[in-house]
Amino acid sequence: MIAAATLPLILLVLGAAAAGARAAEKQALVVVTSYPPSFFEPFRAAFETANPDIRVSIVQRNTASASRFVIEKADVQADVFWASAADAFELLKRNGSLRPIAPRDTGAPERVFGYPVNDPEGYYLGFALSGYGFVYNPSHLAQNRLPAPTHWQDLLNPIYSGQIGITTPSRSGTTHLIVEALLQTYGWEEGWAMLSRLGGNLSTVTARSFGVASGVAQRRFSIGITIDFLASTPEFTRAGNIFVLPPDTVFVPASIAILARSRNVAAAERFVDFVLSEAGQKLLLSPAIARIPVNPTLNDGLLPDHDGASLLKTSGFDAALSARRYGLVNLIFDDYIVRRRATLARLWKRVSDLEAMEIKDAQRLSMLARAKRLLSTPPISAREVETVAPALQGEWPRGVARSPAHAALASSLRAKIERNLAEAEGLLSSTAQPVGNINLHPWRQ
Repeated sequence: MIAAATLPLILLVLGAAAAGARAAEKQALVVVTSYPPSFFEPFRAAFETANPDIRVSIVQRNTASASRFVIEKADVQADVFWASAADAFELLKRNGSLRPIAPRDTGAPERVFGYPVNDPEGYYLGFALSGYGFVYNPSHLAQNRLPAPTHWQDLLNPIYSGQIGITTPSRSGTTHLIVEALLQTYGWEEGWAMLSRLGGNLSTVTARSFGVASGVAQRRFSIGITIDFLASTPEFTRAGNIFVLPPDTVFVPASIAILARSRNVAAAERFVDFVLSEAGQKLLLSPAIARIPVNPTLNDGLLPDHDGASLLKTSGFDAALSARRYGLVNLIFDDYIVRRRATLARLWKRVSDLEAMEIKDAQRLSMLARAKRLLSTPPISAREVETVAPALQGEWPRGVARSPAHAALASSLRAKIERNLAEAEGLLSSTAQPVGNINLHPWRQ
């Protein structure tokens, strides 16, 4: 009888203890990000201090890898996606990987330099602003008797042969965005013609985005194409690096989103709240992070005057278009620019030398013009792109084909590139025949 009477009390005590233990357990929040620890650790520490009931875990990968993780690892907990590349968010949105998210009242305008701060369809929010430009070392430029570039077109000048560094867009979402900006601004054919000439001036293609500013600081090359926050860290400025925004710059927001498969939506919403709060926005101003907040009361004086000059001033950046053809653009860039970098450098050098000869013969001039067209022609035209299956355009190539259809597309593009370059080389050799192998006008003295 005593046992029967005390059993309910015992169960009540045990239940209360279990409830207390559950309350003491921290909620798990998983954030997938392309940002380095120097960026996300201050946010994690400040957020966990303000929200002691939540424990934040970070999955840190480059943008392409982070997006693949979200798409391919559907059984692994992931709650928040946090990155700089707008087209990565578009890709995840199209894939159904993002959930709708309400905007926060930050006071930010709808658009900055013509680019929407938040996703117009309501799936991701901008929290910081970044500009694309050039990083260079003045003393290294002076040593090579080179002028500092001021516009994107300057980088195509043959005087910069072997002097420029960039990251491949298949490994860097930030680089992919600038490649897409060029393609969207100048059109598919002309954009790839510019990228081919740029390929002829490349010294190297770095494995990671931060390798561009690092390479300039180490004087492995003179100029790097990068984004402001990667170029302006204290270690690089101490090395003498200078970052400049060209007048026709691209200024875009870095964004944050909640994943559709989130197991802890409430905690994810609180994390987004913090990032866009005044406290979170102020963290962006710390030297270790060095980002421009979207909050206009905190970014006063940090944005250039908007005089209407921007790379995307005509139509703005179409992130949905970029997402649709993300894999195709990366595949072409890797095969056309990265793997053929040495060939492009050699052939564009010969073009420059032949042009410097001021050839008068009409037949030789015709061959030279044909060679330049072949060097500048992408392996697939804008019209042909429309016939490529959407699934193939949007894939994320990783050096190995994912399907027979993708293998056939990659093989076709590669063959066209090789044919164009081989024919261009033959034409250049024929153009130079009357004087043999030439090197009469070196680009730099």
